Amino acid sequence: MAMKRMVLEIGMGTDIRGTDSTKAAVRALRDALWHNSVTVTKALGLPTDSMQVAVTVGVPRPETVDKEQVLAVLPHGSGTVEVVDGGLEIANEAGDDGTLIAHAAAVVYLDLP
Repeated sequence: MAMKRMVLEIGMGTDIRGTDSTKAAVRALRDALWHNSVTVTKALGLPTDSMQVAVTVGVPRPETVDKEQVLAVLPHGSGTVEVVDGGLEIANEAGDDGTLIAHAAAVVYLDLP
């Protein structure tokens, strides 16, 4: 059998009054997942936990994201998290805080003949 790409979900998350990359990344993945209902596993007669999800998150400082917290958002299946340079950070007027925006993509794969 071979892994087949079945679904692409995308989302955006923010930390409005802070620059916590992990908080924004978790919210971005939740946004991507909670706007969809992936029923392809049931249509194919497979368990939902057979999904393998490749998550990519873009934030201004990739090294600051806790990948385990992001991965914990997945309700089914197993997954991986890659964090890349992206997103957006907007400083407040005082320059001592800001808003951070993260973008997430979740690609769902299934092992099919």
